[in-house]
Amino acid sequence: MTSFIGDYLCKIDSKGRALLPSAFKKQMPVTAGDRFVIKKDIYEKCLILYTMDEWERQNEILRSKLNPYNKKHSQLLRAYYRGTAEVSLDANNRILIPKRFMEQAEIGKEIYMSGQDKKIEIWAKEIYENNAVDEETFADLAEDILGADDEKNR
Repeated sequence: MTSFIGDYLCKIDSKGRALLPSAFKKQMPVTAGDRFVIKKDIYEKCLILYTMDEWERQNEILRSKLNPYNKKHSQLLRAYYRGTAEVSLDANNRILIPKRFMEQAEIGKEIYMSGQDKKIEIWAKEIYENNAVDEETFADLAEDILGADDEKNR
């Protein structure tokens, strides 16, 4: 399984292409190929980039939890898939970010690509830098979420 780590400041060229950081390319298994799925994040003003293998894993999670014959489930599926596109690396390891995605995430000339375990988040530089969690808040979150005194954490 792929686990992406690190965050990298990248430039966007005039055609909307960004170079995939070589560290991310090295972290991908050989079988991953050069095809990805890009989508708008559900919670944040950023984009998510999935390898095709991870995209299929995400689809399996959805399939296991949703019934396409349930109206609310069907609405969720429609909204989830509406904001997606397949993208590929070109010969120079660049990804073309579709214009509509750049507009949704307010992307200009620079982005951060940030590894988040099995996905890569793509952020407008200014939003990423202004969205950082300070050390004290991070410590409080870690304690609240991971530091619960229960049998799992002993």
